[in-house]
Amino acid sequence: MKIEGWRARLLVGVGYRLVQIWVRTLRLELDDRGGVVQAGIKQPFIFAVWHNRLLLLPSVFRRFLSARHAAALISASADGDLLAALVERFGYGTVRGSSSRKGASALLRLAEVFADGTHIVITPDGPRGPVYQLDQGVIFLAQKCDAAVVPANMEYSSCWRFKSWDRFILPRPFSKVQVIFGAPLRIGTTATPEDFENERLHLQNALMNLVERK
Repeated sequence: MKIEGWRARLLVGVGYRLVQIWVRTLRLELDDRGGVVQAGIKQPFIFAVWHNRLLLLPSVFRRFLSARHAAALISASADGDLLAALVERFGYGTVRGSSSRKGASALLRLAEVFADGTHIVITPDGPRGPVYQLDQGVIFLAQKCDAAVVPANMEYSSCWRFKSWDRFILPRPFSKVQVIFGAPLRIGTTATPEDFENERLHLQNALMNLVERK
């Protein structure tokens, strides 16, 4: 059921406050393995993080990457409408689309946003999965933008796991959150499908190497 109008605004407002309160109970610790925070002051990056870790992303960017604006790719679906409104409530931009809906136009818009100096955030196994399976879109985007991709992850000392397709993870109040930025990766040019698949697997493996709780 699509939620619209005042009900949607109320739900987003309540969600925004709940996330703010939730985050205040957490201890966020940064493990910046590639000097991303300092490098990000001078240049934008494409950040890739698995779909089941997306809840805290606005708070993570506000805490550690506030020197540069960021925008997220959000699914062009009814659920995506609410998520986009929540992300925008935190002060960040959104581009609507996915691999299944409005994919080509979304990638073009993301390239334009990146060219303006904005960090881009993508959940490369969203919006439908399979979980931990990196979609081709982030590779196409990195090649088009000639941009480095930062593998990112969050690990929780204590959490709940949902029975959703992505096994969504929710940190328990007062738990420790380890925010991990891997070394930025340059995506090489690809002349054959095999070359492209090698680049896709290289980035997927880099993301999985940061994951402890699968």
